[in-house]
Amino acid sequence: MTDVHTATVFDTTIPGDAARLAELRRDPGTEIVDTVAQQRAELAALRPAVAADIAEEPPRWAYYPWRRTVAAVLGPRAYRLLRLDRNRNLIAPDELDVLARLRVGVVGLSVGHAIAHTLATQGLCGELRLADFDQIDLSNLNRVPATVLDVGVNKAVVCARRLAELDPYLPVTVEPAGLTADTVDGFLDGLDVLVEECDSLDAKVLVRTAARARGIPVLMATSSGGLLDVERFDAEPTRPVLHGLLGDIDAAQLAGLSTKEKVPRVLRVIDAATLPSRMAASLVEVGSTLTTWPQLSSEVAVGAASVAEAVRRIGLGEPLPSGRVRIDIPALLDGITEPEDQGRPQDAAPAGRGPRPAEDVIAAVADAAGRAPSGGNSQPWRIEERPDAVSIHLDPALTSAMDVGFRGSAVAVGAAVFNARVAAAARGHRAHVEFRAGDERYPLSADVTLAAGDHDPRLAGLFDAMRRRETNRHQGTRTALEDRTVAALTAAAETEGARLRLLTDPQDLSGAASLLSAADRIRYLTPMLHAQMFDELRWPGDPRPDTGIDVRSLELDDADVVLLDILRRGDVMDHLARWDAGGALGEDSFTKVAAAAALGVVTVEGRSLADYARAGSAVEAVWIEAQEQGLGVQPVSPVFLYATDRQEFTALSPRFADALVDLQYTFRKLVSAHAEESLALVLRLSRAPSPSVTSRRRGEGEHSSPMT
Repeated sequence: MTDVHTATVFDTTIPGDAARLAELRRDPGTEIVDTVAQQRAELAALRPAVAADIAEEPPRWAYYPWRRTVAAVLGPRAYRLLRLDRNRNLIAPDELDVLARLRVGVVGLSVGHAIAHTLATQGLCGELRLADFDQIDLSNLNRVPATVLDVGVNKAVVCARRLAELDPYLPVTVEPAGLTADTVDGFLDGLDVLVEECDSLDAKVLVRTAARARGIPVLMATSSGGLLDVERFDAEPTRPVLHGLLGDIDAAQLAGLSTKEKVPRVLRVIDAATLPSRMAASLVEVGSTLTTWPQLSSEVAVGAASVAEAVRRIGLGEPLPSGRVRIDIPALLDGITEPEDQGRPQDAAPAGRGPRPAEDVIAAVADAAGRAPSGGNSQPWRIEERPDAVSIHLDPALTSAMDVGFRGSAVAVGAAVFNARVAAAARGHRAHVEFRAGDERYPLSADVTLAAGDHDPRLAGLFDAMRRRETNRHQGTRTALEDRTVAALTAAAETEGARLRLLTDPQDLSGAASLLSAADRIRYLTPMLHAQMFDELRWPGDPRPDTGIDVRSLELDDADVVLLDILRRGDVMDHLARWDAGGALGEDSFTKVAAAAALGVVTVEGRSLADYARAGSAVEAVWIEAQEQGLGVQPVSPVFLYATDRQEFTALSPRFADALVDLQYTFRKLVSAHAEESLALVLRLSRAPSPSVTSRRRGEGEHSSPMT
């Protein structure tokens, strides 16, 4: 009984049918529903009057075994005429006659249930074929018009039963095992339109490939944001499946991919970057606070309506090209108006100027200073060349909210000073450095005055390594640091008047990873910080290639690159913040830090900008030395890094100020920083392959990667 899904229609003018009906009437367990008199009265009231041969058509009896019910119904012509009478003018009778010859297949009967029911209800087809291997679960009942009595029953069977109760004369066949390479041909044979609503990506490709071979158009409604896909294989027999979004890959190849490998392809198919904000935010939570992809009945209904219109157009030969359209009801309501009488820039990146010619020492020193790392590769300085000196000015106009009190920029200025000293020494000059507290225009300046002779050979020997310095965001592998490496890194910091704490114990690294991950989540969920974070990123073709972080340097896999289009959306982050969700936002940081060889934290005594600049020189010295020791280096700037009091934490993130205070306290305790020490920067150290790309500098070609 669980797979019975069609009504048995009895014509009492046929003796065998009359005998079977009489047997059912005698069964006390069978319910008899007879409203045929009411149906006849309604038929007689139609205007214009119904033809006599239809009005006098003998009624029938439809038996529904899953209900153990027999219902009296008008004859087939009278039943269809009366049931579809309210279609008139919207769909003309002659159009309904054409559509009654249409054979439609629906694969996937969650969203597909509403679509099949809408097609049948509007009389848009004369035959339906349904395929789904899955059964109804209680969690389906938020969008599938089934009942608790259907739980455990095959989805295609449940849909077919509902259609039979709507129209016992409509031919409906069911494939309760779903479609496979062995059954898809039989299912498609003779179809005019295919509606595909599968969850499986390889099934989507399988049925489309088979439909294309037969010239059958394919429709798909994605029940979030009202996305409708139309593929007119009847008019374009060589059209790539799914608009070519998956590239040249077949169902068998897709079936062999891991779930993670399928993710970027799924996100491309559903156009994840344009999903409504709540759905996009929910994607981030799947597998964390959500079991699976959320869907709403209202959105399923929108999809059913759009597919129904597409089927009508195909059936009647009206214009309907291949492509996709989004019918986003919430977005449309956002544009509601009073009645009255009543359309990422991809400009080519400007060609970068070549490296400055180092025609003299001053030019070489200025060039080296400009190669220094900085938060978000903002290069927050103005470099001024004089006959015997180079001045590096901290420019507040080039900073961000995370640069609390310009302390991060001061670290960058200090790194630039270190590079300048290295370049001067390599040219046989000694460098005298003076840090000056400034004013609102330049809160900090560093004057690097040069004199020939008596240079520092140690610094001179770092010149080539300084030019090779780069950020490495590969995950890398954990390898125990040798004692000589630890000693070299520690000495590099101490030589510059700072201190380096190295976390190498796996438990300490895991603890730090949790703290930094939590800080990253706050950065995503704080609107100002989130906006500035993504403003730092540069996609290929960005008109600002000489600052910011080249997105390719993030070393993301395909899935994460596609996910970036969701994570960059402020509306998505707003939802996650309201839901107190987004735990997955810090996963990348946690994974990379927990698997690092070490985490290095550079600290310095004092709180002045000059103190932070001294620490910046130490950061650059440690960074260069780490690379010389064969380590990949990624700077990490947690949101809490530079705040020193409650007011600054609140300015950073009003909602998460308390959390940031706690995170900084716990982190300082983890790295044993005493009260007088300032945190300058955190460096993740690992064994990793070379970076994919390096980022550029203003007015220059390819140089080293930025500090972030």
